[in-house]
Amino acid sequence: MARSRLAGAARVARWADAALGPGRDGATTDGRAALSDATAERAARELGLTAVQVRAEWDTARLAGLVEVHGDSARPGWRLRAWDRDDSAVLRGWVAFFDAWSLACPEPGDHEAAAVAEVVSAMPQVLSLLQLSAGPVPVEQLLDLLRQRVTELRTERCEIPFGPQPVPAGTVGTAAPDAPEPAAAEPAEDALLAPLLDWALRALAAVGALTYGDGQATLTPLGSWAVWVKLEQICVAAQSPAGNIEQSAENMLRGCAQLRPNAARAEYRAWLAARPVGSAVTGLLDAARGEDALLRGLAFEALRVVGGPAEPDVRAVLDEPALRPYALLWLAEHDGVDPEDAHEVLTREEATWLWVDTAAAVADHGEAPMLVRHLESALQPTVPALLDEVRAVGHPRTVQVLVALAAAHPDPALAKAVRRAAFQVHTWGS
Repeated sequence: MARSRLAGAARVARWADAALGPGRDGATTDGRAALSDATAERAARELGLTAVQVRAEWDTARLAGLVEVHGDSARPGWRLRAWDRDDSAVLRGWVAFFDAWSLACPEPGDHEAAAVAEVVSAMPQVLSLLQLSAGPVPVEQLLDLLRQRVTELRTERCEIPFGPQPVPAGTVGTAAPDAPEPAAAEPAEDALLAPLLDWALRALAAVGALTYGDGQATLTPLGSWAVWVKLEQICVAAQSPAGNIEQSAENMLRGCAQLRPNAARAEYRAWLAARPVGSAVTGLLDAARGEDALLRGLAFEALRVVGGPAEPDVRAVLDEPALRPYALLWLAEHDGVDPEDAHEVLTREEATWLWVDTAAAVADHGEAPMLVRHLESALQPTVPALLDEVRAVGHPRTVQVLVALAAAHPDPALAKAVRRAAFQVHTWGS
């Protein structure tokens, strides 16, 4: 169903990739990667569609992540690249489209933005009722639930309820008999909410989440699945074992530093479930760019939990020396290489840089025996060979790592050689 719903958007996105790729005429003119008039007309001719249809499918492709907007240009998204081989990519694309349901249809222009925002905030409860009902639900019942939820939202903000309010008896200048009854507020409130509910249901129908007509609404199987996924994400987020769900990426990773691998992965899943994938990946990569090598390694472990959606961002950091070895390993494992063999994708220099970076993490956060054991994991067959390559690789923490290793190693002769290497790096530069 997801493939069927997004098939037109995928077709337009593929056309744009082939017809408007690098070195060809640009597709956009407005700084938002919306199709120019000329491009829309050209696509319509070549695809046998109208320009209006092309624009609609292009917008769907953007919302579903089949194309990614970067400034005034757009490029194929990872979901489009994986369209034919990865059903999960298609489902993720539809969920992204579903999340953007409020953009699928123009909102009523005669309502305040605050009222529209309240209805958008209340719709998850409406969708949950539709899922629990597992069949058609009268619009009147949905309207009643919507009214209750909007009232709750206003109460949480200590605001007065929706609609006209009764005037207390005895108020100066107002006759008590003329005060409206409390029940009179409901029809007035329904008159305000009914058009907004109608808009929301039409928009959700437009993205394929439900069917709407004859005074009732019914979730489609795809919509029911999406609601279930959202509820599952909420449950996962609520089960954050270490309580880091509201922390920044860096603080979350620090909180996971002492956890066992399985517990850390559970924490990563909970943290990721509570935020959009794009911002989560950006936060993890920003944390990886810091000076703490331990966080660099943990960030890429968290990105392994993210999986495919992180691929474009991980690939984009291959030009950053500090992140390149981690990114190469991540991409190799993502492509199906056994983790034990993934190191073969690294050059000798990259592997040595990673060894130093890992040693820095151990020196900062581990114990001396761990640093000594780390020496045994080096690719070089002898310590002198390792020291030669470590000096040449130019890692900014080389001196600190060698000093810590010299202090930790029980062999006086080897410790002396390591200290000499540290002094040479410090004196001559790395």
